[in-house]
Amino acid sequence: MNIISLGAGVQSSVMALMAAEGELGPMPDCAIFADTQFEPAEVYTHLDWLETQLPFPVHRVTAGNIKTDTISGLNSTGQKFSVIPFFSGSGMGRRQCTREYKIAPIRRKISELLVGKKTPGAVRQWIGISTDEAARMKPSGVKYVESVWPLIDVGMSRQDCQRWFESHYPGRKLAKSACIACPFHNDQNWRDMKANDPTSWAEAVDFDNSIRDSGSGGRSQFVHRSCKPLDEVDFRSSEERGQLNMFNEECEGMCGV
Repeated sequence: MNIISLGAGVQSSVMALMAAEGELGPMPDCAIFADTQFEPAEVYTHLDWLETQLPFPVHRVTAGNIKTDTISGLNSTGQKFSVIPFFSGSGMGRRQCTREYKIAPIRRKISELLVGKKTPGAVRQWIGISTDEAARMKPSGVKYVESVWPLIDVGMSRQDCQRWFESHYPGRKLAKSACIACPFHNDQNWRDMKANDPTSWAEAVDFDNSIRDSGSGGRSQFVHRSCKPLDEVDFRSSEERGQLNMFNEECEGMCGV
């Protein structure tokens, strides 16, 4: 089986559309979108449209609502620790959100589709990593899933994906896929959200405030690396501070694509 890991961002959307056009092959059997239930509204609107353009099904799966789970002090399995790597006085926390809320539900759906026939290489899992993000390429870690990167194979960068989409769907906008309050946002991401998506910005601020005192050892924790409340951060000096970038730091290769 050929299965697309669909993040509904720039690269995976273009990869799926190129497959639909016959520019990448073989034709996928399906795509799987793992929903954290904490993405901007534009991502879900884009996904609704994308489904109408593809000749293969898109399965939407979820491990739960990462926002409400985190506020409740739980993870996707009901254990009492946060999977999101917040910032505190001791640095950045351990990141497990991608594995629990993206990789695990996709893996469960793949197992369901295989009907128990987990023979080596049974699935080629397409992951939308482009040439400028090649460092994110990682093997699947399981024998029955072979990770493949079709955009790498054809030498396409993120900018190439943007150009391809603009030439085929003029006037449409690609969504940026990431959780609303992802700590890996850089200041440009936050600045753009604050200016252009006030609904998501307000949700991010509320979420940041809600997790302040839920850290272990009584430490205050924050969504932003400055360890300041999100609505008090000056985002204008991000380049000088060398802010983390969600596309380049410690990524499992499944978010933001």
